[in-house]
Amino acid sequence: MSFLQTPAWAAVKPEWESEIIGWFEDRELIGAGLVLYRKLPRINRYLAYLPEGPVLDWSREDLPALLELLVQHVKKRGSFGLRIGPTVVHRRWHNDTIKGAIADDAVTSLSQVTADETDLVAVRVANTLHHLGWRPPADEEGFAAGQPQFNFQLSLAHPDGTAMTPDEVLKGMNQQWRRNIKKADKAGVVVRRGARDDLREFHRLYLITAARDGFTPRPLGYFETMWDALNAENPERMRVYLASHEGETVAATTWIGLGRHCWYSYGASSNEKREVRGSNAVQWQMMQDSLNGGAKVYDLRGITPGVGSDDPEIGLIQFKVGTGGEAVAYLGEWDLPLNPVLYKAFDVYMARRG
Repeated sequence: MSFLQTPAWAAVKPEWESEIIGWFEDRELIGAGLVLYRKLPRINRYLAYLPEGPVLDWSREDLPALLELLVQHVKKRGSFGLRIGPTVVHRRWHNDTIKGAIADDAVTSLSQVTADETDLVAVRVANTLHHLGWRPPADEEGFAAGQPQFNFQLSLAHPDGTAMTPDEVLKGMNQQWRRNIKKADKAGVVVRRGARDDLREFHRLYLITAARDGFTPRPLGYFETMWDALNAENPERMRVYLASHEGETVAATTWIGLGRHCWYSYGASSNEKREVRGSNAVQWQMMQDSLNGGAKVYDLRGITPGVGSDDPEIGLIQFKVGTGGEAVAYLGEWDLPLNPVLYKAFDVYMARRG
């Protein structure tokens, strides 16, 4: 289950109306979902969105009936469109496969490379959605709320489910990552867990990172709202980590944990002292803390599938592949326009808002 389907996430998105729904069979809860509703301006109609949800057993034979119940429910709420994001892993590319793709000049995308694993349940779900009239959003159509389809994950457990040791996790990293972790330690980089007030220092570096990497940053209030909402539900749900060198913060991250799954949520670093490898040090601390907390997966979140040497995001996947993890492709987000005209109007509205 994703943290985006927890009741607390509704408080992080106050611009959306929200509700928690459930599927019941013989009075037993068999599924649940957080539905966010975005109103179309000047019209009392909504887009219904379940980020990385709903939470269902996607292998059920009665999946079409369960989805139809969702469709009918949001229609009654005045929805003109519905978007879901099944957290079903469709394909996996192992670490060596990704490194081979990066090294091959003829390959520009992971999608060109045969996956090491393809999940048959995911294939059936995709076929079912197509048959029912759902469609994955085209690149140029999606509204700006979408979640990444491609993610990078590091397993913290052996195939039999037993926990790995920190040494085993470290051994799975490439030589550069191990060298950078040692370099940070030798340079005297100190990593600590912060408190809510430390979000301000994280945000200072985050703004520096946004200017350097060319993306639009979120305001400090967004992270404070996230902290308050998630930690009100569970005081260990969200953390902030800071790496410092000689008293100066050089890297900072936010972390989210739910059950056996932990996420590296946001990262930031200074323009100075990059040679002390604070970013590697703070990641290693989060991995160890996740492992000590019983997590089975350390999720480095989104990547783009591009692996060409000139791809603008190639540095990100190279950084993540050094952890020894693997790339996973979820089924992605699927749309069901209930009123095609209004749905198109909403897409245009969201595109203009940026």
